[in-house]
Formats: sequence, C-alpha cells, structure tokens
Amino acid sequence: MKGEPAAPVVTHALVLEPMLVNLADSGSNSYLRVAITLRVTDVPDKKGAKPKEEKSKDDKEGNDVVAAVRDTTLMVLGQQTAENLLAPDGKARLKAELKSALAEHNADLKVADVFFTDFLVQR
Repeated sequence: MKGEPAAPVVTHALVLEPMLVNLADSGSNSYLRVAITLRVTDVPDKKGAKPKEEKSKDDKEGNDVVAAVRDTTLMVLGQQTAENLLAPDGKARLKAELKSALAEHNADLKVADVFFTDFLVQR
C-alpha cells in the first residue's frame, strides 16, 4: 500500500453573504460588519454524483447548510467585543473560534479554512 498515492483533497468555497452584528461591548453600540468565505473539504460522493459546484442554487440541502452556518457564525460573532477583535491576534482567535464552533454545531461540514473578505469594527 506504500505505492498508492493519497487521494487528493477536494475543497470548495462557501461564500456567506455579508453580516452585520452587534458586539458584546458593555454600554456601547459597537458592531461588526464582516464577509466570510469558508474553504470546505468535500466529502467523497458516490460515483456519478454531481460535484458540489454543479448543484443548483435552489438546492434545499445547500440552503439548509448555509442557514446553519450563518446561525452558528452569528452566535460566535455576537459574543465578541471590539477590543478583542481589534487586538493584534483578534482575527486569528476569531477564525479559530469559528472553526471550532462550526465543527461542533455542523458536524457534516468540514471547514478547512476561514477567510475574512470584509471586516469592519465600528465603535
């Protein structure tokens, strides 16, 4: 079995619509506007199944996945404070928290990476 090459890991991008969330700062009206793209590892499908990118946008299962991901993401974001997000390692810590929460609440979704494509903290 040493001669068998490892199967290539296939991923796709899950682009989330921008989100606006109130931050958990006490006595403040801070908010975060963020756009996130997730790199998701594809689960090997049965032979003959369409690859993920070929599925219809109206795919109910896809809409359910996006809704669950957005819900989990909003819950994590709503617990953040502006000070923590603006710290030198704030974005890196948030990425780790998001990956952990998504793995816990969306077990079928294998998130390989989290990318912030827009990130604005307003105090």
